[in-house]
Amino acid sequence: YLFDDCFSALDAGTDARLRSALKPEARDAAVVIVAQRVSTILAADQIIVLDAGRIVGVGTHQELMSTTEAYREIVASQLGEEAVA
Repeated sequence: YLFDDCFSALDAGTDARLRSALKPEARDAAVVIVAQRVSTILAADQIIVLDAGRIVGVGTHQELMSTTEAYREIVASQLGEEAVA
C-alpha cells in the first residue's frame, strides 16, 4: 500500500482513527506513507528523512531523535521543544 501525503488534510483525530482502521487490513503487507506530519509516522517501523531531496536519516522515531538533527528540528517545530527533550 502507498499513501502519498493523503493524511495531511485530515485533523489529528480522524488521522489516528483512519490509521487504526487500516492497521488490521494491512498487517501482512508493506505500507509506505509519505507524510509531512510527524504524528502520522511516529509508530512506523522505519522512517526515512529527506532534506533537500537527499536521505539524511533512516530509523525508528527513537533512533532518529538521537541521530538526525533534521528530524529533531521537524519534531520540535510540530510537536514542541518538550518533545525533543
